[in-house]
Amino acid sequence: MRKLRTRGKVTQPGQSPVHAPPRRFVPLLGGVATEPWPENATLYQQLRGEQILLSDNAASLAVQAFLQMCNLPIKVVCMANAEYMSPSGKVPFIHVGNQVVSELGPIVQFVKAKGHSLSDGLDEVQKAEMKAYMELVNNMLLTAELYLQWCDEATAGEITHARYGSPYPWPLNHILAYQKQWEVKRKMKAIGWGTKTLDQVLEDVDQCCQALSQRLGTQPYFFNKQPTELDALVFGHLYTILTTQLTSDELSEKVKNYSNLLAFCRRIEQHYFEDRGKGRLS
Repeated sequence: MRKLRTRGKVTQPGQSPVHAPPRRFVPLLGGVATEPWPENATLYQQLRGEQILLSDNAASLAVQAFLQMCNLPIKVVCMANAEYMSPSGKVPFIHVGNQVVSELGPIVQFVKAKGHSLSDGLDEVQKAEMKAYMELVNNMLLTAELYLQWCDEATAGEITHARYGSPYPWPLNHILAYQKQWEVKRKMKAIGWGTKTLDQVLEDVDQCCQALSQRLGTQPYFFNKQPTELDALVFGHLYTILTTQLTSDELSEKVKNYSNLLAFCRRIEQHYFEDRGKGRLS
């Protein structure tokens, strides 16, 4: 997994294994809009080098890109037990003042309540279209990432189990990995992906990329000159797919077939990370 540079210092506290999940943070309500964005706002995710998986890395990068687009500073903290600290059980989550919010959608709403929005300039039709494409990304790309991680036996056996359980001692590392795999496979069965083959999943990814490529066209962003949360979400997933080493290159090759999507990823990396002194995302 390649390292990602973002605004602020990245902290990876301690390398000792976590033997038991801590209690989750609970979001506190009230006073969201009245408080300015603090300089010590923090984003939590799993350990970057040895633990975080493709889907969680994509979700974290999407939130980081969104906050960069809003020009809001965030410090990234990598914790082995970040998944268990999250109020929803999913990463990333942000800690801002006395508020704890997880996942891109709720974070977008939280940031909007503080007076920062990337999509206020869109009309109602455009907002509906933006939400539809975000659903497409979550239903296709995110689900494909989860499938590849946990349902493709080669990837699960060679990469996923080792990374997911890496912070924990034996036998907890195996127990947690198999428990997570069972949960994901149950979800896949519930949404009709349980019997899909890898080739079918890759075809779904290609169709999603084709739809995104057609919508983007020659524009710099999906809604012309200014990015929205859709751009942050797409960037997070596509960039992570392109830069994550898996057992084969089949997934990344689907994205590489669309030159405007590659240029889109490079544009956001350069403008919102390199040009702001964060260095290249590598």
